[in-house]
Amino acid sequence: MNLSYQVIDLPLKHTFTIAHQSRDIQDTLIVKLEENGIFGLGESTTNSFYGMTIENMVPLLEAFRHVIEGGDWETPEQLWELGREVFNENPFAQCALDMAAWDLFTKKKDQKLYEYLGLNPAKIPTTNFTIGIDTVEKMVSKMKEVDWPIYKIKLGTENDLEIVRALRKHTDAIFRIDANCAWTAEQAIRNAEELAKLGVEFMEQPLGKDDLEGMKEVFKYSKLPVIADESCIVESDVKICHGLFHAINVKLVKAGGITPGLRMIHEAKSLGMKTMVGCMTESSVGITAIAHIAPLLDYVDMDGAMLLANDPATGVTITPDKVTFPDGPGIGAKLV
Repeated sequence: MNLSYQVIDLPLKHTFTIAHQSRDIQDTLIVKLEENGIFGLGESTTNSFYGMTIENMVPLLEAFRHVIEGGDWETPEQLWELGREVFNENPFAQCALDMAAWDLFTKKKDQKLYEYLGLNPAKIPTTNFTIGIDTVEKMVSKMKEVDWPIYKIKLGTENDLEIVRALRKHTDAIFRIDANCAWTAEQAIRNAEELAKLGVEFMEQPLGKDDLEGMKEVFKYSKLPVIADESCIVESDVKICHGLFHAINVKLVKAGGITPGLRMIHEAKSLGMKTMVGCMTESSVGITAIAHIAPLLDYVDMDGAMLLANDPATGVTITPDKVTFPDGPGIGAKLV
């Protein structure tokens, strides 16, 4: 078993702005596990909001190298448990490793990941396409550039309702709203009433992640379903979100990979909550992994590679009507 990794800069088609940051380039870490000529790839982007950098991911992989290459594990779940303490404060690094382990493991099984998990790719929900905060004119231009049936609109400005009203004049598509923690409970409840009239399907993370009292009010009075993102990072958050949100959005990088992500999805379902998996601005390595588990979901946000000016990988192909997986077993993404 051999571990290697590389850092790649991902240039974006447009400046991507959300409530708390903007960026034009996203750096990402690609992890590769190789054994007897078979390789698996995994990915994790960096994220300044969560303090996850290349500089704090790589040393953890090096500290864990002897376990990875020692071969004292057979399944991705076993490797994840072995790394629980090492990666406790850095799930992003563990995600890239876990994803690569799943790719390698299912390739050795000669099965696609979704086949190994017993999932039907025909049941994948249509992904939304994300429109970052910008001037209304530029947001409209981005929608016209990519004609899509579902748009996720990033909000968190002083003119949020005006933005949605303006965008609605240009499309009949479904809207999803992501405020990225920018609103108060009062704002969320008031905005939901208006947004419901504008064809909005749900609101994602309207309040700060720790504002549980506020979320009780929003959950009780909102005219729209609310989905947890920043409030649901790791497995222990799922139960906390029950009764405060109608659904959870699992980000594999924040959770620590596919292994805990699957557990979070199943736990949420057992609690009667709907489920979503979201992406970062990442290459087709990470996006293809998400697509394999997407048949489990009610909603999916896997447009990250579509936002790139140059994708350094090949993998899943996504259209509004169909998701096409690469040939061969495993997750199946490859670096170009």
